[in-house]
Amino acid sequence: MKILVIEDEALTRDNIALILRMEGYETCTAADGRQGIAAALETRPDLILCDITMPDADGHTVLAQVRAHETTRSTPFIFLTARGDRADLRHGMNLGADDYLTKPASASEILAAIRARLERENLRERGFAPDFSSPEPLQQLGITQREAEVLLWIAQGKSNGEIGAILGATENTVKKHVQHIFGKLGLESRNAAMVLALEKLSEKR
Repeated sequence: MKILVIEDEALTRDNIALILRMEGYETCTAADGRQGIAAALETRPDLILCDITMPDADGHTVLAQVRAHETTRSTPFIFLTARGDRADLRHGMNLGADDYLTKPASASEILAAIRARLERENLRERGFAPDFSSPEPLQQLGITQREAEVLLWIAQGKSNGEIGAILGATENTVKKHVQHIFGKLGLESRNAAMVLALEKLSEKR
């Protein structure tokens, strides 16, 4: 498995690449967004780990360019973001990023996020292909648009706090939405909600 690390801070970039190599991943690196775009198109990595705030081209530009090319359109993409960059984070996730890590991220957090995204890609290749691009199909279950947005992120394994950061809501507000979802859909657990959402998002449309 080949992972592209796009990060303008040399120490962070080198540390992440070292962690990945120690776990047996092949790595390639880029020091800014423009280099990252070129490396993604040239090397066609299995996953991209990308900083948001960078010179020349920021992470959002990198993601847009990666998603615009057929060969890299479905490549798993994880953002690295500084604490407090919630507006940037929400924008990036809405553009189609698969996940995010808050810097400084530990080795275990980085590896867990990568494994989760690669496993999801493996499921897609086996024919189980939930489409996370829009929460609209989830509204067909009889929940509100906001509840559908929350359920979309539950299906991607996000905690209430993480969902709050993405949607610009408090964790308590997200918790209330989750309770409403459970009540309307007759669910008793987060795992049950995730399975139901994945099944709905995998339906042919």
